[in-house]
Parts: sequence; C-alpha cells; structure tokens
Amino acid sequence: MTISSYNSLALLVLRIGASAMMLTHGIPKIEKLFNSPIEFPDPLGIGSLFSLVLALLGEVIAPILIIIGLKSRFASIIALITMLVAAFMVHAGDSFGQKEKALLYALCFLVIFLAGPGKFSIDKN
Repeated sequence: MTISSYNSLALLVLRIGASAMMLTHGIPKIEKLFNSPIEFPDPLGIGSLFSLVLALLGEVIAPILIIIGLKSRFASIIALITMLVAAFMVHAGDSFGQKEKALLYALCFLVIFLAGPGKFSIDKN
C-alpha cells in the first residue's frame, strides 16, 4: 500500500468511527420527534422543535453521509457546528469535562473537513 492508501484508510477509520459513535447520540433523539410536547433544549432561541431538527441533521443525517463518503466536507461542517453548539451553548455553564466529548467529536469532524474523505468514499477527494 502507498502512503496515500494508508492516509485514505486512516480517514475511512476516522469517518466510520466518529460518525458511528455520533449516531448513538442522534438516533435516540428521533423518538423525541414523536413525543408531545417536544422537550428539547433551545440554545439558539429558535424553538425546541427546530433545535431538535437541527440536532438530528448534525447527529444522524450528517454522520450517515460522512460514513458513506457522500458530500463529506459539507456534512462534516454540519456535524462540527452541531458539536460546537453543544459544547459552547448547551454546556456553556458546565465544566470542561462536560464539554470534552462534544469538543472531541468537533475535532474529528474538523479533520474530515480539512483532509477530505479520502479515496475510500463516494466523493473520493
């Protein structure tokens, strides 16, 4: 294998690993869509329903796109912003330990954005 292939393999592992773990946080939120009334934090002041929809976009839709390598850079920005909102708005008053998980996810999605998805993706760049 060439260096390029190893780099693409590393990006594949990062894409699948970070996104699959993100899905474990996002999928349980789907159930909240069907609960009435919707109880979900509203850190942006746009309403609980819209906040939940944005969280689902960043924690379910974007990770699925990242896993398959489709529109990976765009999807990674969505996931990155979602994690920054979680860290600095939802957990604004919390300790660093409470923010750390969201920041680690944000770092993973930033790397995917900067490096691209690698050659083992639909995007291949």
